[in-house]
Amino acid sequence: MGLLATIRKEWFIIGIVLVILSAKVEPSFGAKGGPLKPEITISYLAVSLIFFNSGLSLKTEELTSALLHVRLHLFVQSFTLVFFPLTIWLLVRVLALTTIDQWLLRGLQTVSCMPPPVSSAVILTKAVGGNEAAAIFNSAFGSFLVRFEWRGACHECVVLCNRVFFFFLYVVQGIMVTPTLLLLFLGSSSSVSFGSIFSQLFMTVVVPLVVGQVCRRFLRECLERRKPPFGAVSSAVLLMIIYSTFCDTFSNANMELEPTSLLMVVFIIFSIQLTFLLLTFGFSSRSGSGFSPADTVAIMFCSTHKSLTLGIPMLKIVFAGYKHLSLISVPLLIYHPAQILLGSVLVPTIRSWMTNRQKMMPSLQPV
Repeated sequence: MGLLATIRKEWFIIGIVLVILSAKVEPSFGAKGGPLKPEITISYLAVSLIFFNSGLSLKTEELTSALLHVRLHLFVQSFTLVFFPLTIWLLVRVLALTTIDQWLLRGLQTVSCMPPPVSSAVILTKAVGGNEAAAIFNSAFGSFLVRFEWRGACHECVVLCNRVFFFFLYVVQGIMVTPTLLLLFLGSSSSVSFGSIFSQLFMTVVVPLVVGQVCRRFLRECLERRKPPFGAVSSAVLLMIIYSTFCDTFSNANMELEPTSLLMVVFIIFSIQLTFLLLTFGFSSRSGSGFSPADTVAIMFCSTHKSLTLGIPMLKIVFAGYKHLSLISVPLLIYHPAQILLGSVLVPTIRSWMTNRQKMMPSLQPV
């Protein structure tokens, strides 16, 4: 693969490095009160744009077949939102006895509270040949629209009920579960009130997402024909948020990041991912689990991956004005490329296992 092809493929990771370096060179431009006016352009406009874009791009038809695979969904969501945060909480309490920076450890806890991503878990599941529909359902659980089909129900009634059910799910997980977990495990570290957090999340997350879905209803044919680069748009806006976050950090002369702590956190993150991948694999592939090999693949990636797209805006809202925000964000910025790298390396091995297992157990097919 040539240099240009590599840049095109990994432009987002390269972009993260470049915006952090840019923030280091001239932090005053994107810091609070600076020319960029991040308290408006980032906190409201950029975050709203990301979720409007998500609402505009979300396809719901492919989720229908996965909706009834309840055991798989319960396993993934329980692992992601209960087991994962509790385990990291215990680990952080042990690591607090070491010399690792306490703000990086808090950042590690924030990673555990995030929902699965809508992209990487699905992409890797598809690359292996696993249960892609189940991966889509669980990855988009906090930001998706379920499409129910009722015999005899008029189209408008179905659409209305879809919107209501979507709204309920997004409110429960998108603006209730994740911030609640953050405040539960990190204590009352936020500089804004609990009510203000939910209010801003509602206005910058739920409302733009609903508007995006409504717009998609009228623009669906045009969007499917032209295929706009939704992912690239969200990633570009996310780079702006990351840039502003680090501008705030570098504008604080007293803020320092100890290299040894950073290296230890990188090692810990890779260890956590590998351990959890093995744990979910062992549990879901054991005899009598009731999961097919394709299900196991979806479970592995959806249970262990965490969303950067939702995570960074969420932290920006929950810890608005917090001087250690960028340090808290560092583990999530590391976790994102780490989960893609580790997952990509394991794809051939997992695909080989799944193929051999399906040959031995031909009756087990993805739901």
